[in-house]
Amino acid sequence: MRLPTPRPGLVIRYGFLWSHEADNGADEAAKDRPCAIIVATQRGNDDDLRVIVAPITHRPPADTTASIEISAGVCRQLGLDGQEHWLRVDELNRFSWPGYDLKPIPGRGTIEYGLLPQGLFEELRTRVIQRQRSRQGRRPIDRD
Repeated sequence: MRLPTPRPGLVIRYGFLWSHEADNGADEAAKDRPCAIIVATQRGNDDDLRVIVAPITHRPPADTTASIEISAGVCRQLGLDGQEHWLRVDELNRFSWPGYDLKPIPGRGTIEYGLLPQGLFEELRTRVIQRQRSRQGRRPIDRD
């Protein structure tokens, strides 16, 4: 399977580890899910790329400031199922690309769903930065 170049806004299938799972001692995700790449940066002088992702979930948010609803049209464009979806801005994972938790989308032979529309990505990035600066969001969970 050929891996895409990681870039901000790309939605990938990934074994996302939630903070409550990590707090309970888990180091493997219970479920693979779509996740949006927020940042992809080169670390040091080598070819090591570090990626930060935000999860996409069906679960309606308890805290509406911690999620962004994804429109049905964007869900169709990405090939997500017909249910409601939210981008979480308060839960993040960080890993070296390519990570061992990248998973092929069933029936597609790729990890790549597609790109978020620019406006949605900008809202995601802005909200993540705001939460991190105000210390409302947890630090990204390091998956390496």
